[in-house]
Amino acid sequence: MDSIPQTTPRRRPFLSRSGGFAEGVETPRAFLEECLEDLERWEPRIGAFTVVDMEGARDAADASATRWRQNRALSAIDGMPGGVKDILDTDTMPTQMGSPLYDGYQPRFSGTGARALRDAGAVILGKTVTTEFAGSEPRGTRNPWDTARTPGGGSSGSAAAVAAGIVSGALGTQVVGSIVRPAGFCGVVGYKPSVGGINRGGSLDMPSQGCTGTLAASLGDAWVLARAMAERVGGAPGYPGLGGPLAPPEARRPARLGLLRTAGWPVLEPGARRALEEALDRLRAAGIEVVGPEDCPERDPEALSASVHEHAALGRRMTRDNYAALLERRAAARAAFAAVSARCDAVVSVTAPGAAPPGLGSTGNPVFVVPGSLLGMPVLTLPVLRSEGLPLDCRCWPWPTRMRRSSATPPGWINESGAEARPLLRLLGPRRVVAQVPAHQAYGALGGALADRADDGAVLLHGAGGAGGKRRACSRWGCTCA
Repeated sequence: MDSIPQTTPRRRPFLSRSGGFAEGVETPRAFLEECLEDLERWEPRIGAFTVVDMEGARDAADASATRWRQNRALSAIDGMPGGVKDILDTDTMPTQMGSPLYDGYQPRFSGTGARALRDAGAVILGKTVTTEFAGSEPRGTRNPWDTARTPGGGSSGSAAAVAAGIVSGALGTQVVGSIVRPAGFCGVVGYKPSVGGINRGGSLDMPSQGCTGTLAASLGDAWVLARAMAERVGGAPGYPGLGGPLAPPEARRPARLGLLRTAGWPVLEPGARRALEEALDRLRAAGIEVVGPEDCPERDPEALSASVHEHAALGRRMTRDNYAALLERRAAARAAFAAVSARCDAVVSVTAPGAAPPGLGSTGNPVFVVPGSLLGMPVLTLPVLRSEGLPLDCRCWPWPTRMRRSSATPPGWINESGAEARPLLRLLGPRRVVAQVPAHQAYGALGGALADRADDGAVLLHGAGGAGGKRRACSRWGCTCA
């Protein structure tokens, strides 16, 4: 190691060096030893780690070197020295979460973060400092660029370790800014994937918008580190996980970039503003258009229709209690409607009170179509009815499981004229159908269709007010109310 302390931090990119591993020009062990020199040089000054496992790291680097020589590298990050934020469980090192309450706490199992790194062949050097429970209370890590300054928030140790060249990549987590702000303060690449991009099992900070991400010495390192993890542990439950090429994709020149001026714009310091403007000038000089709010056309609210203004006013008047009450009503309606599925195979109705109304000033009355959306049901409309000689679709709400069973119906089952409704109801194959019946001219069209089905021996239930309303018998249809 150099006898003179290094005063300017320097990152240690991995991908630009790992190309020589297979040929033996370089080795993962030699690369790690360079990192350990910087560990000795920098760690006493910046305090990036809670625990370091040099022996385990050397063993892992030697194993990686063997795989590279035998052309058996596990991934693009095989041999990459890395750190794991101390909010992520590891079975070989304590997970203390920046809290004295967890001093020495040793999980029995590794979380998905550490597991993915090991499975991909990465060399885990140690656990990196986090703020208390990954929140806002610092735990002593210092910025390598100026040790009198903060390195940032929750992933502070990971950012500082990468900036000082101790590791090429490290894991971080973010709920608010715990990856991107430390990356910015320490001058490294920070990557927070979309929510759910990387499985978060074994992460002790689990708010709904939390993410596991990477801090790295180069853009390519950040990508392959995140992608190798997602390839092995997938995304969060309910998410497919981060996709894309395993190697860094080819760079593409954007045609246009938008300048985002957030709520923090008024407090942007002059030096930071100048740096940003200079960067934007370089982009413009390269032929890339940069647009801001001033480049967007003015939008005159008076150009909006009265209907939009009415809906906006309704939204402004709505309180949280109003909204909660409406959600409860919707839940009650869905529960009541679900109970009907035990008695009927499907629900049929019409799409409107009648045929398309005259005039172009309105799109028609939505009273018959609202329930399908409100209830969250699949809805199918079929051009098999006529009213006043004009089309009036029959609306069918099959229960989802029954809809899947009838999805293989031949395409020619509907008469092109729309006049033959019998195949519609035969398709469903029910013995019971609930009909939501309008009170005027559409009654005749739907009634005739259902009468056909009654002739086939079905029992027809119909509600005067739709599902859940009062039911009555109709001798014209031969209905039997249950």
